[in-house]
Amino acid sequence: MGAGFPGCFLWHKLAVLSLTPDIAMKQFEPVPSLYEATAKPAPSRPPLDGEREADVCVIGAGFTGLSTALFLAEAGFRVVVLEAATVGWGASGRNGGQIVNSYSRDLDSIEKQTGGDNLKLLADMAFEGSQIIRQRVGHYGIDCDLKDGGVFAALNRGQLTHLEGQERLWRRFGYTGLELLDRPAIRKRVGSERYVGGAIDHTGGHVHPLNLALGEAAALESLGGVICEHSAVIEVERGEPAVVSTADGRVTAQFVVVAGNAYLGGLMPELNAKSMPCGSQIIATEPLDEALAQRLLPDDNCVEDCNYLLDYFRLSADRRLIYGGGVVYGARDPANIKKIIGPKMLRTFPELAGVGIDFSWTGNFLLTLSRLPQLGRLDRNILYSQGCSGHGVTFTHVAGKAVALAIEGQAERFDAFASLPHYPFPGGRLLRVPFTALGAWYYGLRDRLGI
Repeated sequence: MGAGFPGCFLWHKLAVLSLTPDIAMKQFEPVPSLYEATAKPAPSRPPLDGEREADVCVIGAGFTGLSTALFLAEAGFRVVVLEAATVGWGASGRNGGQIVNSYSRDLDSIEKQTGGDNLKLLADMAFEGSQIIRQRVGHYGIDCDLKDGGVFAALNRGQLTHLEGQERLWRRFGYTGLELLDRPAIRKRVGSERYVGGAIDHTGGHVHPLNLALGEAAALESLGGVICEHSAVIEVERGEPAVVSTADGRVTAQFVVVAGNAYLGGLMPELNAKSMPCGSQIIATEPLDEALAQRLLPDDNCVEDCNYLLDYFRLSADRRLIYGGGVVYGARDPANIKKIIGPKMLRTFPELAGVGIDFSWTGNFLLTLSRLPQLGRLDRNILYSQGCSGHGVTFTHVAGKAVALAIEGQAERFDAFASLPHYPFPGGRLLRVPFTALGAWYYGLRDRLGI
């Protein structure tokens, strides 16, 4: 679709709004997570009240919305941010905090669907999210416990062979930050007998994700942005300009960016058909003594295994082990997260059998059928980004840059993502959960059989 939108405004206004009709009436209580308990102080942000005018309205104040808004504010846009709950309340403030490069489906899958300039752009952006995060943290002085190094851990020889292929693939596209690890090398980084080898991505890493979101929100406000929380979007009237309504106010905007992801609900039905909210569960132990923490993760790297239904873990700043895994299709909250995740943790680290679990929580991410993110346009002036499929910490920052540049009139990055097919789930909303769960059962069986 052309080169994008003309960047013809000397001064710009941006409004960021959130959530949706089917969850707008919920009480958005704080999530009892480790991140919520250790979040940096944040100011009170009153809801939208009355009429505002804007050039751009971004629906959602998680990483996608904040990243988009911050890029635009840096380019001179005046910014108003509206959020149905509080900044980072959804997946952005509840995830594993792991900085993972590339996409949930790697560049070989993308190469089968596109080529030429689009492939080169998508390959370059695959490794850019971690750079954007580090630039934001450094430039704005965001205190979010940023640590370097992300380990991919292989449970069997087949997974190690896959990592060897991944290293060659990434190197072919110009990325040299992935280092293969044999069994002795991974034992020096992960104190578990489970792994036959692995790889470390030196530009991967981990953060306190809620504090990163809060820091980006503060950065936005430092540029003159205004954030209004508890301001759920209940309607978007399409047109030029568009009108975005909440219960107590309206924003008239030249452009709208839909960035609600798993918490978008039914606001945009055409996006709902192409994605499915899924839940992931996480636990955090009591603080470990320094010697034990050092034995488990000597270099303080984050780790994810190579199973289809993978486990992931890392240490917090106060030496708690944060351990996550499992997927609940359809985003139901499981009854006992500790019983689901605790045994997984003990298979990796049996010595933690007597250690207390202080926190357990769940959060929703948005899955697409292809496992690739979806960027596109619903109208000339309505853009969307959704479906990180598990790679949200890094991809949301890439998406924010691509969306912001498109609004400024440089749409090459945005259009490269938009060129990828966006498949609806088979069976529609009724059957997408059982069909996907059946597929996950099959791949889970493969994980257990080591194939």
